[in-house]
Amino acid sequence: MSLQQAHNVILVDEHDREVGLEEKLAAHQRALLHRAVSVFILNASGEMLLQKRAAGTYHSAGLWSNACCTHPYPGESPKAAAHRRLWEELGFECPIEKAFSFVYREDVGGGLTEHEFDHVFLGRYDGNITPCATEVEAVSWRATDAIEQDVKTNPHDYTPWFRICLPRIAACIED
Repeated sequence: MSLQQAHNVILVDEHDREVGLEEKLAAHQRALLHRAVSVFILNASGEMLLQKRAAGTYHSAGLWSNACCTHPYPGESPKAAAHRRLWEELGFECPIEKAFSFVYREDVGGGLTEHEFDHVFLGRYDGNITPCATEVEAVSWRATDAIEQDVKTNPHDYTPWFRICLPRIAACIED
């Protein structure tokens, strides 16, 4: 089983108020709005860390995305979940700060829908990366403008949430 094994996700309303719990797969099958976390990492050169999702992930396998994503466990803050997932998937820790939140709903294939209230974090890191092979096929540091161009040219190579987040993260980086 992968690191992101079966567990309950926190169901929320459009204001991120908790309204219940649901098993993760069932929440994605029923397109229920739930709390999520996305982490973007930049290095000192301003390049963004991308990960290619491993072939065995339960959806969006083989697609490029931000450094990592997860669902907070019940009782776990979004920031704590972001730190936990950086360590689990990429083997490092670094300071992160909340950049923004947004709600999205996207079909990710296989009868699954991501309908998430996503807390987006931004951090900086220049050390070693030790990807978890069951979750991450590859990592790459790339310039944001090159990523933006590639997303326009090859949108289906990227996860839906990454395509949605990228313009807002790029604006945060420029500020």
